[in-house]
Amino acid sequence: MATGHTDPRRRERILAAALDLIADEGVAGVSHRRIAARAGVPLGSTTYHFSGMDELLREAFRHFSDRMVALFDAYLAPPADREEARAAVTDLVHALSEGSPRDLVLTQELYTLAARRPAYRELTQEWTAGSRTHLEKHFDPATARQLDALIEGLILHRALAREPHDRALTLDAVTRITTAGRKNP
Repeated sequence: MATGHTDPRRRERILAAALDLIADEGVAGVSHRRIAARAGVPLGSTTYHFSGMDELLREAFRHFSDRMVALFDAYLAPPADREEARAAVTDLVHALSEGSPRDLVLTQELYTLAARRPAYRELTQEWTAGSRTHLEKHFDPATARQLDALIEGLILHRALAREPHDRALTLDAVTRITTAGRKNP
């Protein structure tokens, strides 16, 4: 692996290191020096590739949120009808709540940052819009909005519960929300 000045993947390694550091220690534990050390790059690389910490954090979180929207696409692109879409949403909730604790922490760190600093709300709004776009392939916009909120809440509750609820409860909740408002199959 090239690690010199011409390293074409240095920028991506910096972003990955920033996300890893945030997942391990929170946004408060992030600094140019700590990111550079984790990425295995010279300290000056972080300021060469990014105008400041704010740009670095925004871009790192953008990469993360893009990956999460891609997961929505992976689960919600295949269903052919409403029942399959409900099952896919249920599968998504369980995959994310049983998956990487890192992703759960990064999600909450981004939300906390957005709550404190309005400039980061654009990222959460883009993420929400992307998620809803995939939900709206199967459900009307109002239902997609409600379902998006349900998904986030169920993921958080399942991930943090001592005894997470089962798939049947998730499917029941998804079905209740999606029964009244829906697009034709």
